[in-house]
Amino acid sequence: MAIPLYNRDLSWLSFNHRVLQMAADPQVPLYERIKFLSIFSSNLDEFFRVRMPAILAINKVLERDPDAAGEESPTPETLQEVMDTINRQQEEYGKIFTGMLLPAMQQQGITLFYGTGLAPELAARTRAYFQATVQAWLLPVWLSHRHKKFFPENNALYLVVTVSPQGTPDKQEIVLVNIPSGLKRFLTLDAPDGQFHIAFLDDIIRAHLPYLFRGYIIHHSYCIKLTRNAEIDMDEMKGDVLEEVETMIRKRELGVPTRFLYDASMPLSLRNFLAGQFEAADNEMVPGGRYHNLKDLADLPMPAGLSGALYPKARPVVQPEAAAADYLLDLIQRKDLLLHLPYEQYDPVLRFFSEAAVDPDVEEIYVTLYRIASGSQIAQALISAAQNGKAVTVFVELKARFDEANNIRWSKKMKEAGVKLIYSIPGMKVHAKTALVKRRRGYLWDYSGLIATGNFNESTARFYTDHVLFTAHTGITREMELLFLYLQSREQPMAYHFLQFEHLLVAQFNMLTRFTDMIDREIANAQKGLPAKVTVKINNLQEKSMIAKLYEARQAGVEVDLIVRSINCLQTGIPESDGIRIVRIVDRYLEHARVFIFHNNGHEEVYMGSADWMNRNLHRRIEVCVPVYDAALRQQLKDIISLQLADSHQAQQAIQAYVQNIV
Repeated sequence: MAIPLYNRDLSWLSFNHRVLQMAADPQVPLYERIKFLSIFSSNLDEFFRVRMPAILAINKVLERDPDAAGEESPTPETLQEVMDTINRQQEEYGKIFTGMLLPAMQQQGITLFYGTGLAPELAARTRAYFQATVQAWLLPVWLSHRHKKFFPENNALYLVVTVSPQGTPDKQEIVLVNIPSGLKRFLTLDAPDGQFHIAFLDDIIRAHLPYLFRGYIIHHSYCIKLTRNAEIDMDEMKGDVLEEVETMIRKRELGVPTRFLYDASMPLSLRNFLAGQFEAADNEMVPGGRYHNLKDLADLPMPAGLSGALYPKARPVVQPEAAAADYLLDLIQRKDLLLHLPYEQYDPVLRFFSEAAVDPDVEEIYVTLYRIASGSQIAQALISAAQNGKAVTVFVELKARFDEANNIRWSKKMKEAGVKLIYSIPGMKVHAKTALVKRRRGYLWDYSGLIATGNFNESTARFYTDHVLFTAHTGITREMELLFLYLQSREQPMAYHFLQFEHLLVAQFNMLTRFTDMIDREIANAQKGLPAKVTVKINNLQEKSMIAKLYEARQAGVEVDLIVRSINCLQTGIPESDGIRIVRIVDRYLEHARVFIFHNNGHEEVYMGSADWMNRNLHRRIEVCVPVYDAALRQQLKDIISLQLADSHQAQQAIQAYVQNIV
């Protein structure tokens, strides 16, 4: 029987719409609302780079063979529904920006010239800036003169300018002028009226095109942007892994177009000419406004001293036991610790690696790194550890989309320092967030483990909500060691089928089975008339068998509560899902933690880890979830989840207060 599923792409678009709604919320500070517009635009760019190629490809297949659709395949109507949804959201975006935020900025004495041209009294300043700074960056490309096709950069901005030689106005030519990404998108301008004026770089270039085209009549200029396919198959790699990934990154920037974004006021004849030049299909042509790349709004200048325009400065609290301990590794041997980010300081994670790097008794360090911070203290600590003579083994996932180049850069540095590097397993990503430190104690060893729901990345730790468990539990740490032994083999999981994990849930080995068994146990309890409940917090819910199991649980009388931030393919409004509570939280921080709570007739089991319930996580990745055995730490996770289920709008403030109270 077919399992009712909601389309993943439409679900993701509804999430991005929730981001857009934050920009319309008057309770959100002004410049934070502008940042939400930036996030919406950045998210949509990634959608066109990653998901749209798959939708277009499936659409082409179904046009040739309508019977080729699988149970989860989008129908031919899906593409149109996706584009209609995006167009509605873009229209709403414009109304929020021009109808709400620009007037709100005016009330604060801020003028952003948006489609109105620059004020004449500012002409001298903008001309000087153009002549001294901007002009040197401009590279006009005369499309009507070229015999060879021009290849626009991915997501770069260009002005399409139509010009005619003076004296022959009917002889129009088409020129592409880059809007330099190496310059700031916005220029602040002092003005006699006391207003804080901001101009788009685009408009500064438009206003001074006569300096670029002397002897020509300038007719019109329109902004365009091409987004290219980024979904390169990096699963099957052989030979020198670093070289192959570096090559694939370069190819990504040369991918086929998935969106040609153009100014909707552009005439059809010019649009068709450009589509032919850049090999963009009709369904890849997307009308837009005068400005593109509005993700740059994240860098919109703000007047000094403007009050109430940002969220109040958050002050992460100190984890008191870690702060009081002279040696964190010794404290972990005595008790488990649980860190709640970003409400608590990230210092204990940094200390974990820093202490291990210099402790004379530490002999071995193991860690998985998925997205490394650009200025990573953790990577630097691992380099120091290797230079101090310790055996440091690091699994670096080179296929972490859009972070490959940064991961490669750090990989080379660590390798030079003597760190043993393990690279990507063919056909599989390692998404687990785990670290293990081994210290010699005479003839014995002690083990300190670190398992997190998010990356070991001190940059994202400031605004991603995650949990980090420090533990010396013998069963957990020994299984972590087994996992690292497996990762060093770089073999497929079936070659290591004999590995048995009793404490850890490890995707490819026991995770899917154990999650299914724990839900089945709740179903059995409900059928016996016992209390039964499943509570899950994840980023994405898409895997078919897990959705089917949640339907089955609810039909059996199990209470099901879900916090799903982004993609949610569980179909609501149908009998199978009746009574399932679903909460989506979009707020100041990015909800990123994965937590799983099973009632178990009062003997609750609580897990946390890296795994979402998606096909890729449960079937094509190495993920790790860990049981939280300490009763007090379990209660902390349960309390935080309860706060989020109770109030999806002010949950951030409630959790901040809760964490301050428990420490």
